[in-house]
Amino acid sequence: MINPSIYRAYDIRGKYPAEIDEDVVRHIVSSLNVRFFKKGPIVIAHDARNSSPALYKAVIEALRGREIMKVGPSTSPMFYFSVAANKAAGGVMVTASHSPSEWNGLKIVGPKAVPLNGFDTKKIIEENEG
Repeated sequence: MINPSIYRAYDIRGKYPAEIDEDVVRHIVSSLNVRFFKKGPIVIAHDARNSSPALYKAVIEALRGREIMKVGPSTSPMFYFSVAANKAAGGVMVTASHSPSEWNGLKIVGPKAVPLNGFDTKKIIEENEG
C-alpha cells in the first residue's frame, strides 16, 4: 500500500526507500499511463540525487510501449521546457526539489507542461484501481 502522505499539493514526495521506491513509482506511472497521459511522447528526466537513476529506470519500465523522450539529468525548468517545446503528451521528472537528500519524488505534467498536483494524481490512481 502506498503511504498517502507522499501525495503533496504540488507533487509526489517522500523518504527513499521507506515511503517512495521503485515499486511505488512503477505503480504511480503505470496508472497515469492508462488514465492521464494521452497519445504522444512522454518526456522523462531526473535530478542529481543518489536515488534518482533507479527511480528514473522505474519510470521507463512503467511507460514500456510508449514513445519516451529521455532528457536524463536535468533541472526542473529544462524539464518543463522540453515537454512544452516538443509538444509532448506530458512528462515525469524524478525529483524532490528542495527536500533533503534522503527524499525523492515525482513532478508530473500534462501537455504544455501543465502540472498535475499530488492530490489529483492520487485520485487518478484510485480510479485506476477501482
